[in-house]
Amino acid sequence: MLPEQGHLLRIFIGESDKHQGVPLYEWLVKEAKKLGLAGATVTRGIEGYGAHSRIHTTKILDLSTDLPIIVEIVDELEKIEKFLPMVDAVVTEGLATVENVHIRFYRSRK
Repeated sequence: MLPEQGHLLRIFIGESDKHQGVPLYEWLVKEAKKLGLAGATVTRGIEGYGAHSRIHTTKILDLSTDLPIIVEIVDELEKIEKFLPMVDAVVTEGLATVENVHIRFYRSRK
């Protein structure tokens, strides 16, 4: 069960980023699950740029092997704050944001 007022952790990284030999997004999801966070979703972007101002895209002429990845996790602030030091330690390039969210429901099939 989640409270009505929660928080969203959004982590922006690159598809080619790795930690301990596995894709960083995969590692982040597994660690979030180990810590008991409510859930995580990974989204692959079709285009974007970050701190280096280099555009990464799926367009054939400019095809990038490092597309944007967004890992989103919603839970209570206390749990997210507990996870953030791990995120900070493994994300060498990227961005992490935390924002307030209104949780309408959180459920699974019986």
